Amino acid sequence: MEEEKNALFMDKPNGWESINEEEKRKIFDFCDEYISFLNRAKTEREFISEARLIAERNGYRDISTFDTLKAGDKIFFDNRGKSMYLAIIGEENIENGMHIIGSHVDSPRLDLKPNPLYEDSDFAYFKTHYYGGIKKYQWTTIPLSIHGVIIKTNGEKITVNIGENENDPIFTITDLLPHLAIDQMEKKLKNAVSGEDLNLLIGSIPYGDKKISEKVKFNILKLLNKKYGIVEVDLLSSELELVPAFNARSLGFDESMVAGYGQDDKVCAYSSFAALMSLHHVKNTAVCILSDKEEIGSMGNTGMESHTFDFFISEMLNKLNQNRPNLLDRVFCFSKMLSSDVDAGFDPIYASVSDKYNAGFLGKGISINKYTGARGKSGASDANAEYVAWVRNILEKNNIKYQIAELGKVDIGGGGTIAYILANKGADVIDCGIPLLSMHSPYEVTSKFDIYEAFKTYKAFWSE
Repeated sequence: MEEEKNALFMDKPNGWESINEEEKRKIFDFCDEYISFLNRAKTEREFISEARLIAERNGYRDISTFDTLKAGDKIFFDNRGKSMYLAIIGEENIENGMHIIGSHVDSPRLDLKPNPLYEDSDFAYFKTHYYGGIKKYQWTTIPLSIHGVIIKTNGEKITVNIGENENDPIFTITDLLPHLAIDQMEKKLKNAVSGEDLNLLIGSIPYGDKKISEKVKFNILKLLNKKYGIVEVDLLSSELELVPAFNARSLGFDESMVAGYGQDDKVCAYSSFAALMSLHHVKNTAVCILSDKEEIGSMGNTGMESHTFDFFISEMLNKLNQNRPNLLDRVFCFSKMLSSDVDAGFDPIYASVSDKYNAGFLGKGISINKYTGARGKSGASDANAEYVAWVRNILEKNNIKYQIAELGKVDIGGGGTIAYILANKGADVIDCGIPLLSMHSPYEVTSKFDIYEAFKTYKAFWSE
């Protein structure tokens, strides 16, 4: 009877119990490389820069360098250094559709305002504007680094990265001491720290000339001018982002997890990108999307709502000598996609927000969301049952551990990914990513087992 029960019941075992020491070593080695990459690529620009270098080492070339394309060619399109599309041309006629995996490489953070620098009470500050959905109080009293670019009107690009090297200074946003925070602590958590109060402390030494006003600001500008050759007006054409200065590291006595900033969604982006780099020939054209702006709605010319991705696919069709009216629409309608974005992992400390029977658990494999959206599936891309079964078949025949989940209880909240954008073009799409604790915080948590299962999932999907 127990054997019959096991055959009928669905089991969700802890993945660590199913592996041997050799498999564990593969998982740990893969995640060591992931941690190293994550520490080099905290922003979307840095991710794309690193990915491009790796892709070129693996034989990928800018699509503009090809006159024609054939099966086995490896191509990429770098979209303004902030998003990227890569592909291996498949053996099958592209009219039969592509196999697409799409992630995003932007993460919640603080951006500098256009006019950020000011002085108050002998302190110099940068004013910030938060990007994406954050809990504002989490960004105070932690070490922050400054990453990004400053572009001068003559076109000169200055790359900035301050706070990551142990010899660099770091920056922080101050908070009120508890002794004087009676009123603050009476507020609702979301109002305890105002967005306008997320001002970065950057200096306190006044310039040694009594005749000059705003001496601390002046001293900061002199330092910036000496180091980067800029003046205050150059900050108008900059993209400077504040991210946590601490590094990603292994978590736990058993080192079974990864803790680090920006794992939403760099953990899925890295896993899918690494899977593509491990492949050389595919049946169906394999496309990897590394998109930007997902955290603020995927708008803009580097987000997935842009037609830039359509341009990339059209260029592929042109160079395959196959393009004709409406072919782009046909290709999308016959394509299959995994939207590889993180899932809300079940946290027993906050169990009340999750349906335990429909939650994604750390250590139990890749997490599939048939739909996301909010409440009555508002804004969801709801995968059809036929496609869910097709994806299940790939996972099960490759012995990949997976779970099908929802993002929290029905009326609690919800979320979204880029899935709907490709679904609106006609592709079959389902969300398929890695469960995550402390999502959108400065320090998120994943399971190394799930990361490696994601890598195996994406490789198997493209190998199908």
